[in-house]
Parts: sequence; C-alpha cells; structure tokens
Amino acid sequence: MAETGLAARLYRGEAGLNIVGRRKMWFTVAAVLVLIALGSVIFRGFSLGIEFAGGNSFQVPTSVGTLEQVEQRAGEVLTGQGGRVVTTQQVGGGGGEFYELRTTELDAEQAEAVRTELGQVFNIDPAEIASNRVSEAWGSQVTNRALLGLVIFLALVTVYLVLRFEWQMAVGAIFALVMNLVLTAGLYSIVGFEVTPSTIIGFLTILGFALYDVVVVFDKVQENTRGITANNNQTYGEAANLAVNQSLMRSINTSVVALLPVGGILFIGAGLLGAGTLKDLGLVLFVGMAMAFLTSITLATPLLVVLKNRDPRIQAHNKRVLARRSTVGRSETPAKAAGTPRPVERDEEPVTAETGALAGAAAPKVGARPAGKRSGGARGGRPGGGNRPGGGKRR
Repeated sequence: MAETGLAARLYRGEAGLNIVGRRKMWFTVAAVLVLIALGSVIFRGFSLGIEFAGGNSFQVPTSVGTLEQVEQRAGEVLTGQGGRVVTTQQVGGGGGEFYELRTTELDAEQAEAVRTELGQVFNIDPAEIASNRVSEAWGSQVTNRALLGLVIFLALVTVYLVLRFEWQMAVGAIFALVMNLVLTAGLYSIVGFEVTPSTIIGFLTILGFALYDVVVVFDKVQENTRGITANNNQTYGEAANLAVNQSLMRSINTSVVALLPVGGILFIGAGLLGAGTLKDLGLVLFVGMAMAFLTSITLATPLLVVLKNRDPRIQAHNKRVLARRSTVGRSETPAKAAGTPRPVERDEEPVTAETGALAGAAAPKVGARPAGKRSGGARGGRPGGGNRPGGGKRR
C-alpha cells in the first residue's frame, strides 16, 4: 500500500499530475490574484514604516512595565500632542532591552514635550528616554537603491538563463519571479503588514530562492526534451509535464526545508520571544518562499510550453505525434470490433501506418494456406505437376 500511495508516486515521479495541461486554469487564477493584489496596492496602499513615511522613535526602558502598558500610556501622551503610536516592539538583549515606540512625524518641540511627559508618566528621568527623528528622504533612498538592485538582478538572471538554457526559459523564469514579487507585495498590502528596510531586504532575498526553484525544474525539462523531435512518442507539453512531476517532490522538500528555519524565526523568535526586529524579515521570507514554490511549478513551466508550442519545429513535432496516435487508434479499431483483442507487449514496436500495412500483408487470413512454396505447379495447382517421382518430364 505504501508503494502505491501518493507520496511514493511523487518520489518516483509517477504521480501523473496534469499541471501543464491545466495551464489555462493556473493562468486564470494568477490573473485574478494579480488584479486583487494591484487593486489593493493602488487603492489601499502599504503600511509604511517610519523609515519610508517619516516619523519619530522613542526608546523606553523595559523596567517601566509591560509592552501593553507602555503602548497604552504612550498613546495617551501622543494624542495630547497631536500624534499617535504606529508600532511598539521590544528590542535589544543581554540586559539592554527597551521598548521602541514608533510614532507619526513630530516637530522638535512636540518630540521634546512627549519625551518629558513620558518621563513623568513612567516616573523616570526623561534623559533615560532616547528620541530620534527619521526623515522619509532616507526611505526613498533605500527604495531607489533596492529598485536598482532589482533591475540589475533581473538583467543578470536573464543573461544567465539565456546562456544556460534558452530564451523561452528565461522569459518563463522572469515571469515567475515578477509574479512572486507582485503576489507577495499584494498580500502585504491586503493584510497591512508594515513595510520596513528589512522587508526590502527580504524581497531581494526571496528572488534568489525563487530562481533556484525554477532552475531545478527547467533543468529536468531540458533533460526530458533534449532531442524530442527525433521521436514521435511525446509532445513537448507532455515531456515538460513529466519533468514537473519528476522534480515536484524535490521542490517540495527544498521548500519545506527552507521554510522551517524561517518559520522558526517568525513564529518563535518574533512571536514567542518577542524579537520584533526579526518579524519583518521573517514574514517576507516565509510568504515569498511559499509563493516561489507555487509560481515555479504552476506558472513558469506552463508559460514555457506556451512559448515553445509557437516554435514551427515544435508545432510540426506535436502534429506528428498526434497524427501517429490517431493512426494507431484506427488500426486497433477493426481488431476490437471483431472481438479478438490482442494484448500489447511492453517491448513491442509501436504500430504505425507503414508497419501496419506490412503486418497486414504478411499476416495469413483465416482458412488460408500457410505461406510458402505451393506443392503443385504454377498452373492449375495439380500435385506433382513439376517433377514427378521417378522422374523425367512427360513427353
């Protein structure tokens, strides 16, 4: 039972999942998700951190109370000064922990007033509360450099894939990478995750993982389709779908192994231990890696098949495969209609139009004499008409 289960068939590459054949469904689902993501980005936007939107940060010692108490009291103080708390998290370690309060942008007088009131509320010296102001110009510089790095990365990836594989595979890989970024960004916008410099670093990191997953699948596709036009057994789409099935378990294992430590950073480090600095990076890595697995399997290879099927050489090959199958189907119909089905051996040569005609000429009909020399003469078929026993010719 275990050898015939889905997991065993996945390991052997024999699951037979029709992923490439359902490419219209995958493209439709991806188009709907992209529209939702773009709509959220356009109308809802992102929840930008103070590095991008501008703002102030206040660092309060953890000895004043719990995180919830600090956030509540600081919110009351900021409301009186015309501001609000954006995020609150515990940072630091080794005895140097403190609560970092990120607020909306305040001028110098407002920031100093908030610092003084916080000292009074928590009964500490205001000098123990550190205050910093972050300009949105710094965030724009980070964004511009990240976009430049993204363009350079995509250009280098395109050159590599064209040299390593072919241009159709390069297009499929870049398409999967872009879809990965768009869907991850859309999820950030829909859920309202805060975008910080760590988020940008995470976006650039998941591109490398997504590229690795695509290259693994494409390497198997190239192996299965090498010299495919020399035989008429499989279409290009069928060979590519087989490659996806054969590499599917490897992609699943790679994704699970990569997601386990990232999940530990996100759920244990940021969730249980309260390490807020790890939350932004862990979140984008976890979401992006999961998206990378889905896009590499359901989008990259199906798009590759669409592009390859436009190649005249592949089109002619696919037509030959389908024509051969229709010929085999017609040659098997009379045998089935006669009620005498013949089992097909595994190593038997496939029946084609030419071999079928030869087989039909050589096969004896029911009731006919065995093939060979006739016992009689060429005329009349009388026995002994050629050389009689004993002898000579009739005079």
